[in-house]
Amino acid sequence: MIYGNKEMERSAIFGAAKLMVAAARTAPKARGIDNIETLILDGGDKDALAAEMRKLADETGVPIFTRDAGNVDHSEYVVLIGVKNIPNALKNCGLCGFENCAETVRAGANCTFNITDLGIALGSAAAIAADNRIDNRIMWTVGKAARRLLLMPERVEVCYGIPLSTAGKSIYYDRTPV
Repeated sequence: MIYGNKEMERSAIFGAAKLMVAAARTAPKARGIDNIETLILDGGDKDALAAEMRKLADETGVPIFTRDAGNVDHSEYVVLIGVKNIPNALKNCGLCGFENCAETVRAGANCTFNITDLGIALGSAAAIAADNRIDNRIMWTVGKAARRLLLMPERVEVCYGIPLSTAGKSIYYDRTPV
């Protein structure tokens, strides 16, 4: 059997995406509490995400949504990583700027521990892609569109996307500034 480079590259990207999801899950978490959620998108779901990003560009006047949507169009997969907003219930922690978790919830703010856990999970996932020589870039624009499409589970209030590609030259870093 003969396997062509496009088929093998797509398979390699999907393999890396699965490892990225595992890396996000096993990344260190504050107090051992895991509020991380992940998804992998391709095909029509990925196309719908790019379309939503273009809508956000039109609505907000922020052109980087359009630029990043082009990156999503040219990516094989997108890994979404988000965090549920469930405070860690430390008595009088105050690290988030509020006196306690109840005040944080009332204000609609996010638990600092969850946001830190999300950052660590994102870094772990991006490192897996890089270690496997899969081009990637963490994008807040992708996460915002994913949240608007309600792709992530309930209570995920912060989400980022990591599009994945194998091209002769990285499509994520060699792009026109906006």
